[in-house]
Amino acid sequence: MNGLLFGTFLAAMSTGIPIALAMCLASLAYILVSGTIPPFALVHRMVGGIDSFPLLAVPFFILAGNLMNSAGITNRIYNFALALVGWLKGGLGHVNVVGSVVFSGMSGTAVADAGGLGTIEIKAMRDHGYPVDFAVGVTAASSTLGPIIPPSLPLVIYGVQANASIGKLFAGGFIPGALMALLMMAMVSFYAHRRNYGRDVAFHWGRMGRAFIELFAVAVVAVVLFRLWQDESMSGMMKFGYPLAVVLIADRLFRFEAFMALLTPVILIGGMASGLFTPTEAAVAAVAWALFLGIIWYRTLNWRMLIKVSMETIETTATVLFIVASASIFAWVLTTTQVTEAIGVWVLSISSNPLVFLLLANGFLLFVGMFMETIAAITILVPVFMPIIAKLGIDPVHFGLVMVLNLMIGLITPPVGMVLYILAKVSRISFEETVRAVAPWWIPLLATLALITYVPDLVMWLPRVLYP
Repeated sequence: MNGLLFGTFLAAMSTGIPIALAMCLASLAYILVSGTIPPFALVHRMVGGIDSFPLLAVPFFILAGNLMNSAGITNRIYNFALALVGWLKGGLGHVNVVGSVVFSGMSGTAVADAGGLGTIEIKAMRDHGYPVDFAVGVTAASSTLGPIIPPSLPLVIYGVQANASIGKLFAGGFIPGALMALLMMAMVSFYAHRRNYGRDVAFHWGRMGRAFIELFAVAVVAVVLFRLWQDESMSGMMKFGYPLAVVLIADRLFRFEAFMALLTPVILIGGMASGLFTPTEAAVAAVAWALFLGIIWYRTLNWRMLIKVSMETIETTATVLFIVASASIFAWVLTTTQVTEAIGVWVLSISSNPLVFLLLANGFLLFVGMFMETIAAITILVPVFMPIIAKLGIDPVHFGLVMVLNLMIGLITPPVGMVLYILAKVSRISFEETVRAVAPWWIPLLATLALITYVPDLVMWLPRVLYP
């Protein structure tokens, strides 16, 4: 019967139908042939798979990212990054990475980063004479920052499936994300010196100083907000009204470029860490902030754009939740047939050493990421891995970041890597050329993966500080 389940699944996938339908067909075939489960259970379990309050964060985070993209925030982020690091050798390569770090605090997905900010970055790098392979490679690598630095759509899905704290998962992504960015910038510097790339803007103390003033202002606001939100004696007006007024005055007074956009992750993480709102409510706060910026502050959104953004959000949300629903029935069948338990026993028979297991898990997840969509992989595999990591004493927050980074590398790995197809279309080069351009950039990502796998404190330090 297990052979029927997996055989039907693989056969359906080989025909080219979407993976969500393949999982449904395999599960239905098993139910019909086994005769022990009513066919109606298929629909019941699919509905149950998405009947979860934390999953409400999915459409809101998608909507927030789409609003930020449509409101022209990407151009402001690009200009801010240009002022901050554009004067370095290989300047636009560094700008690409820094821009993705900022944008990841709004989008939560690698695809949104590659399709939104990546379009601007590749065009700018081409216009400045950079080879297309360098532009595509650094854009693909930097897009993987989106689901690591919070907010993150894959981490929300993982948290729901693993019953792990989404707030801790978000906090755990900051240091790995910063490490990824630093290693990518080191790679850019290597290429810049090897190929003798120049500086794209002249070094100017005033321009760079303004960028650092923005960063300093964001840090100050972060500290003030966190303390205000932890003070239970203060009213809601004081917690929200006064800081907002100061922020708005500062933005108008200093004419900051991306100050308001940089506050997005501050608001989300600060609110969750201080207990002001849950991760699900944080998604709503992100949408409210994006609407405020687009409609009132920058006045770059109109009703026609809002309708377009809403329809795109509905389409993306429907796709994501259908994958979650399909994967939930597939995972349920795996659990009821005790396949997950058998896999756990088999893995532990190889070695009960957590370090060996993490090495095996990384290899397996990298392989799965090459062929399976991220959300489907998380939903199917989390029930398989959870019993094993519980027995080995591995923290689910730590394993969640390891799992998501593995699957993000899969997004830039053939044959199914979605980011590769997007960048091939954006840069107007073949898929094969895109793969060759991206291949060297696996090095900083794999290095980060090794570090966060075997140095758990890189992931766990900040969650322990924010959630004592």
